[in-house]
Amino acid sequence: MENPFTPTFGEIPPILAGRSIILNELSRAYGASRRRPCLTTAITGARGSGKTALMAAAAEEACRRGWVVAKTVALPGMLDDILITARRESAHLVAETSTPRLSAVEIGQFVGLEWENPERLSNWRNEITLLLEQLERCGTGLLITVDEVQPTLPEMIQLASVYQLLVTEGRKVAMLFAGLPHNMLSLERDKRVSFLRRSQKMCLGRIADFEVREAMRKTVEEGGRQIEEEALDLAVEAAGGFPYMMQLVGFRMWDARDSCDPITTDDALEGVRIASAELLEGIVKVTYGGLSAGDKAFLSRMAKMEAPTSSKIAKAMGKSASYATQYKNRLLGQGVIEEGLDGVLRFQMPLLADYVAGLAQD
Repeated sequence: MENPFTPTFGEIPPILAGRSIILNELSRAYGASRRRPCLTTAITGARGSGKTALMAAAAEEACRRGWVVAKTVALPGMLDDILITARRESAHLVAETSTPRLSAVEIGQFVGLEWENPERLSNWRNEITLLLEQLERCGTGLLITVDEVQPTLPEMIQLASVYQLLVTEGRKVAMLFAGLPHNMLSLERDKRVSFLRRSQKMCLGRIADFEVREAMRKTVEEGGRQIEEEALDLAVEAAGGFPYMMQLVGFRMWDARDSCDPITTDDALEGVRIASAELLEGIVKVTYGGLSAGDKAFLSRMAKMEAPTSSKIAKAMGKSASYATQYKNRLLGQGVIEEGLDGVLRFQMPLLADYVAGLAQD
């Protein structure tokens, strides 16, 4: 029996937990006659928070609505990639055109003119505008998705700048762009593309346990099996509201036995054990290893406290409030921690708190 869980990069889960609001909003926007704010959306979150899967689901919905979709990653050559993909995906709607050029011919004693059709001189903005005009005549638009945003990439700045002009001109175009919080913040701070500060924001944090529970149960049942309540409790607790961990635990507990029987508590325990080891090596250690010494010192103090706040951590470290706030904001910006309305900080990623606390004891 095929395993229905999807702990793989960018694959859309059968049940996408906690994302129905933004997907429904985008679905309405694709079919609306007037432009809606969500057609320009910045998606942020820590590694494993489901950014790529959400964009893939949004792109899939756009295709269902008849839009042309061009997906890319923020790398050199991304503008060519967008144009080539958009042309390929719209080939059934539009035809290639060529722009004529003047050449001189002699007519009697005078010089006359005739038109030829050599390769035209153009640029990316002009090419994408021509394509959008053709798509508009067909009653559709273009969705561009950009993953792994890199604020220092010149083509990222060029894309954002041209996109702003296209929106101003009333073109039927949308852009979803995703990246780690600190990269997205750096991009928005660039004065050349400051309009992105007004884009709709979607910060992917923890998914509520009840939504995780429902998604895991439905995934199991639609896959053709059942799951014991206690096993589901264990899986939900281990997932910690983290999309990647939810898929990883589900995948491993499904595979714990090659059977069509209901998933048991023992299956869930085995799945949690394997998934936890994989999350630790693949996400937690990588994330922690990329932090500065100051970040790590802040987290170390945080891991030792109950209901930690910025002021408590500052006092424990013997530092000023502004010092602690600086590192708190850095860690919030990287999606490592989150702050409640009461000011209490918590680790956003499952197992990270235990990992940091374990390092402090070594």
